[in-house]
Amino acid sequence: MIAVYTADKTSPEKILSRDERLTDVRDAVSQIIENVKKNGDAALKEYALRFDGASLDSLEVGEDEIEKAKDLAGKELCGIMEKAAENIKSFHRRQIRNGFIINEKNGVVLGQKIIPVEKAGIYVPGGTAAYPSTVLMDCIPAKLAGCGQVVMTTPPRKDGTVSPAVLAAARIAGVDRIFKTGGAQAIAALAYGTETVPAVDKIVGPGNAYVAEAKRQVSGKVGIDMIAGPSEILIISDERSSPAVLAADLLSQAEHDRMASAVLITTSAELAGKVSEEIEKQLSLLERKDIARESIDKNGRIIITKTLEEAVEISNLIAPEHLELAVEEPFALLDRVKNAGSVFLGRYCPEALGDYFAGPNHTLPTSGTARFSSPLSVDDFVKKTQITYFSREALKEVARDVEKLARTEGLTAHARSAVIRFEEDGRK
Repeated sequence: MIAVYTADKTSPEKILSRDERLTDVRDAVSQIIENVKKNGDAALKEYALRFDGASLDSLEVGEDEIEKAKDLAGKELCGIMEKAAENIKSFHRRQIRNGFIINEKNGVVLGQKIIPVEKAGIYVPGGTAAYPSTVLMDCIPAKLAGCGQVVMTTPPRKDGTVSPAVLAAARIAGVDRIFKTGGAQAIAALAYGTETVPAVDKIVGPGNAYVAEAKRQVSGKVGIDMIAGPSEILIISDERSSPAVLAADLLSQAEHDRMASAVLITTSAELAGKVSEEIEKQLSLLERKDIARESIDKNGRIIITKTLEEAVEISNLIAPEHLELAVEEPFALLDRVKNAGSVFLGRYCPEALGDYFAGPNHTLPTSGTARFSSPLSVDDFVKKTQITYFSREALKEVARDVEKLARTEGLTAHARSAVIRFEEDGRK
């Protein structure tokens, strides 16, 4: 049963409590990474057999398998994924940024170049579910950024194949190479490379605790998007929302993961009770009801506040991954929202719309990191390089200023380098 609290009778610490999943897996992940670094493809095949039950002859997905996957996925699903891909492209195209040149002073040219990372690695979870939507969301921004090669890893099924829907999505999104490996071992392979899997410059994509910890450990060797925690939804609702709809939206995240959190903040105690009842009714209808049940019982919350403004204040403290504003005037509350990964406005905008189809990215900051980080975007696949040019006359004008600042910091070689060119001129 979901827990119900009154805001003025519970502490922020209780509202903000989140499960820490990574401490128990750190050593295991470290061993996996070292094994992959040492033994390469052999280690990946060993882990595929141990963790996925798959005996693999080849790690790379062949062209024939991809073509067959399109037929197995079916025209209807492929058509829907193509529509979703167009929505994602349309949204993310607006994120493409250009470099700039400043030439405002005689003899001085300053600027910034935008350069895509050469190789991007996309991790797509498997195991208890297949996620073609993650393929679209993570690959399309990389392609729009101009990455030279997009490499995808995903766990194989027991028969050694990959979900046809995932492979079809990879073809639609433009993935260049696909490998049958999952978990921490896949992250290690992307970071360090093996005989078959190329090392990449940046790794993105969600995963379980082992994947998250592996990304943490290889960060610095390669770039990563974020350390993803359990999925989260927070709904702010007035008294006019449908209890059945709110329950369905809360369960949409609870079914992701036993550690997922689903929170409703409402100004109506009556609505809170009805939503709690609806959750119990709807739980029995879910295919993943055991997972959703544990998530609701452990991490579910309904918080009753006096005002919607107070509800937003609590939401900003929690900084949820997904925030639904199921209220009469959602845009009136939007300016008050300071910390959230993605915001869904109104009573006809379920979070699932964002997961699959609308266009904004669904790879989002979790565990309160929306306080300082952002959804996956084209920016994650580019780097910025600064450029500076000074003519002789321009440098001479500022050289003594540079020298003074350098000597203030005790860096005499810096100071010398700023003025030596003109001393050399005097000796000629």
